Amino acid sequence: MSAAPVDKIKALDEIEKDIITCLQSAGQAFLELSKEKSSLKQVESHTNQFLKTLGNVEAKLTDQINYLTQVSTGQPHEGSGYASQKVLQMAWHRLEHAKSRVNELDRIKNKHLHDRVTNKKPRKFE
Repeated sequence: MSAAPVDKIKALDEIEKDIITCLQSAGQAFLELSKEKSSLKQVESHTNQFLKTLGNVEAKLTDQINYLTQVSTGQPHEGSGYASQKVLQMAWHRLEHAKSRVNELDRIKNKHLHDRVTNKKPRKFE
């Protein structure tokens, strides 16, 4: 399943068209049934078209729901950068933390060297 936004919108548009076809088929079946001399063959044809299209709608909606479930839970899925973006953001935070810690260690080292050069007794660091 392609995950490009345009493809997703097109898929939803197709689902909407199928729903319209379902409603039209159901309407035609009821219209035929409302006639004094209704054709059972026509009613069956419209009913079968309704059921077939309804099955397509159900399958396509299930695909859309599965896709949205993957996106919302952060599971890897085709075509989305969400999971990669999340991993990158976490790596960025780890990098910033590491930089902060290195700067802190550098500050402690410089303080220790300064204390040694001035012949002061090194202080204990927290």
